[in-house]
Amino acid sequence: MKIKIRNACQNNLRNLTLEIPRNRLVVFTGLSGSGKSSLVFDTIYAEAQRQYLESLSVFARKRLPVFSRPKVDEICNLSPAIMIDQKKLGQNLRSTVGTVTEIYTYLRLLYSRCGQPRIGDSTLFSFNTAEGMCPTCRGLGEKLVVNQDRLIDWEKTLNQGAIRHSEYAVAGRRWSILRVSGLFEMDRPLKNFSQEEINKLLFSESVPLTGKDDKGFVQHYSFEGIVTGIKRRRLDKRGLLLSSSDRETKFFKSAPCDDCGGSRLTEKARIVKVAGKTLPELVALPLIRLPPFFKKIFDPLADPIVVKIKESLSHLIEIGVGYLSLDRSVNSLSGGESQRVKMARQLGSNLIEQIYILDEPSIGLHSQDMTQLIGILKKLKEKGNTVFVVEHDPAIIKIADQIIDLGPGSGRFGGRLVYQGQVAGLKNCPESITGLWLKKETAKIKGDYRRPRGSLSINNASLHNLKNVSLNIPLGVFVGVSGVAGSGKSTLINDCFASDHPEAVVVDQKSVGRMSRSNPATYIKVFDLIRQEFALKTGRQPGLFSFNSRGACPQCQGLGVKKIDMNFLEAVVITCSRCQGQRYREEVLKIKHQGRNIADILKMTASEAKNYFENERIKERLVLLERVGLDYLELGQPLTTLSGGEAQRIKLISQLRKKGQIYILDEPTTGLHLADIGKLLEVLNKLVDEGNTVIVIEHNLQVIAQCDWLVDLGPGGGEQGGEIVALGTPKEVSKNKLSITGRYLKDYFKG
Repeated sequence: MKIKIRNACQNNLRNLTLEIPRNRLVVFTGLSGSGKSSLVFDTIYAEAQRQYLESLSVFARKRLPVFSRPKVDEICNLSPAIMIDQKKLGQNLRSTVGTVTEIYTYLRLLYSRCGQPRIGDSTLFSFNTAEGMCPTCRGLGEKLVVNQDRLIDWEKTLNQGAIRHSEYAVAGRRWSILRVSGLFEMDRPLKNFSQEEINKLLFSESVPLTGKDDKGFVQHYSFEGIVTGIKRRRLDKRGLLLSSSDRETKFFKSAPCDDCGGSRLTEKARIVKVAGKTLPELVALPLIRLPPFFKKIFDPLADPIVVKIKESLSHLIEIGVGYLSLDRSVNSLSGGESQRVKMARQLGSNLIEQIYILDEPSIGLHSQDMTQLIGILKKLKEKGNTVFVVEHDPAIIKIADQIIDLGPGSGRFGGRLVYQGQVAGLKNCPESITGLWLKKETAKIKGDYRRPRGSLSINNASLHNLKNVSLNIPLGVFVGVSGVAGSGKSTLINDCFASDHPEAVVVDQKSVGRMSRSNPATYIKVFDLIRQEFALKTGRQPGLFSFNSRGACPQCQGLGVKKIDMNFLEAVVITCSRCQGQRYREEVLKIKHQGRNIADILKMTASEAKNYFENERIKERLVLLERVGLDYLELGQPLTTLSGGEAQRIKLISQLRKKGQIYILDEPTTGLHLADIGKLLEVLNKLVDEGNTVIVIEHNLQVIAQCDWLVDLGPGGGEQGGEIVALGTPKEVSKNKLSITGRYLKDYFKG
């Protein structure tokens, strides 16, 4: 039996009709934006979920998420589908590896039943309950430490913006409270404040105040110290990671709570032991060191609990995240680590005939770790399931039972079935760019390495698993940071280096946006220029050409579509009948510049728009899209429809600035095809040639081989990592026998 798809036209798919075998490992390939996600996630997965929900009662459907019908005539022979994507497990500080895998739930039960002294109440071991959480940090395990010299410009007055935190910008709400409170002299430089005044400014508790504004209205408000306020907002009941934003990481660092030492728990829970270990001691250990501990427990009450814990642990270790600890916050996990934790949860399932859909499971994996991943994918298939993988990594492509290659290009130039079959046939398919790159997969060896023009230091870094690491990062060159998963790469660069050097531009793996109103034109800030150009040429106001304000269609408010609630049935999304999906008022659509209205412009690709406009500022912005291979994107395409690779590159564009910048990129090859990586390397090398420093945290050998300088960490992950294994050019590292990365580089250079 096969899954049959007829006339799929979701997003850029062009009436795609094909049959896909069940109970096989099928890999979907193609350039970024070729239609892989549109087929696998937006069509197959969406329809599998929709059909499953349709089978439930009306009462049940009312309480479940609603899936709209994808644009496809028919899909037959589907099963319930499970998607394991790249999305992080969450940003809640209260979620840990232990809580999301439910291992911590069983540990709470174990310590309440078998611990000494006996407590008997498992809620007392929960840092998310009032009974169990440390009263000082309220279960977060950490405190915020302020760097006053970064937070305050001592030479300035409060009226001049002495507080560098964006919430206290001059004329802003919190700055206004400072002004009207009368507690501080607004025109005296802060260097002349007494220590008592500085303490009040930073650490004062909430002080209720009453004042009158210019119109005589009485207002009630309160003043609290800057640091006090940030801590309060951070310690809200949800425990959101407020300090993750750039505006706060520049000024604050986290440190273990003074009272609980970072354990999150009350003293009563912290002293209970099982087999000689307290719960905080146990959850701080790497997962790989936990199985021997459970062999020491001899208590009939513990037996059923230990069986469940050991089963979950074995899956996590098998999937390659044994270096993690149960107390690790999920917000600190990379996208790849989050994905592997999700995969481990599925390994414990006894269901068969499921469809497992994985989005680039190789993300975040070193070449050495690929063997484990391949074993997991095969195991899921051997249990009687169908496994669909969207992937670019050659190691995964080569073990597929069948390959479905889409393209041949991206965007409107993709969406067709280019090839379906075995890998050998893909390499000989002349129309397949994937096959072409697989066929010529050899290393491009760098000739001359750039010479640095100085360096910036990292001194005695010991966060997480780093072992007092000190080194100099060379400036003006292309720097690669490599090592196996969990070796400490992200901690060293994203946490330590970026924190010490807040001027660095960090391009991370976070989403570019979830609003359908955002598009490439707005994201790279070219749409403002386009609206100004339209206003100048037509004698109108720029706001008239915005679908978010005056120019918006009154019926759909500028969305171009209407969502109709069908109550018990799924909501239906239809094109707006008034503007026909063009988003604008009728009178705005009649206004034309060189024969085109503003809606026509948004339908243009970046390449078409670059040739259409004569304005040099507009051209300069659009050329940036061209430089990173995104010239095929329509200017008005919602950011929510971009693939992972497209999102990474458009984010890089938004950060391109003047010369002398330091750019930090966290796995920039995420979501990129082999051909797209070549374009990315051109962009990064050009950045360096223009006088910038580029630092990439990366596993991809194609990128690592092109760096001028490598910092290789390890030798292993978790407590086996955190040390510098090798430093030098890629050629030098390839000769280092202690470096696992070097071993794979050596083979790569051999071709």
